[in-house]
Amino acid sequence: MKEITFRKLTADEIECRVGIAKQTGCTLLLYKDARCDQNILDEAVGAYNWQRHHSRDNANCIVALWDEEKKQWIEKEDVGTESNTEAEKGIASDSFKRACVNWGIGRELYTAPFIWIDSSKYENNQRNGKFYPSAKFKVTKISYDDKGRINGLVIINASLKGDDGKLLPPSQQVVFTHFSPELVQQLKTAKSKKQQIVEALQES
Repeated sequence: MKEITFRKLTADEIECRVGIAKQTGCTLLLYKDARCDQNILDEAVGAYNWQRHHSRDNANCIVALWDEEKKQWIEKEDVGTESNTEAEKGIASDSFKRACVNWGIGRELYTAPFIWIDSSKYENNQRNGKFYPSAKFKVTKISYDDKGRINGLVIINASLKGDDGKLLPPSQQVVFTHFSPELVQQLKTAKSKKQQIVEALQES
């Protein structure tokens, strides 16, 4: 089978889910939905060159790609877990997404940094001793290094409002940023080179 390289996820394909919620803040986890996997499979191999099969009441999913050289389907399988809502549908979706990770789709999300959001940056509701963040966390920017690891990440709370009760512009809704030391150095170098060009043009 010719090696297939699946592209990295874009910011608008990545969703945020609250992991742990406390009085002082919450953690976020990055994930993709099943439609994202379907779109990337269609892009990379074509809609007619992949298929999925479920077994064990949807707990297991096999994602198969067609190998034109061998004239056969090549399969990879994984197991999912039930969601809090629509258990049967949730477990089918989860097993499918996990099987796609076996093919490399979205595997880069596992390189995400630890994401902690201070409770001052969202509305923190409490019921029966548990905290429930009320926010629309959204990834607006993401970048990867040459090994496919996340080296830059920006997350906003799209429901964050100002003192006047109006939604803030996205630039003022940022609640989390992450830039690896290597990326910061690259940006500094690029900025320095740009400044050198500007100065050279001004002198000419």
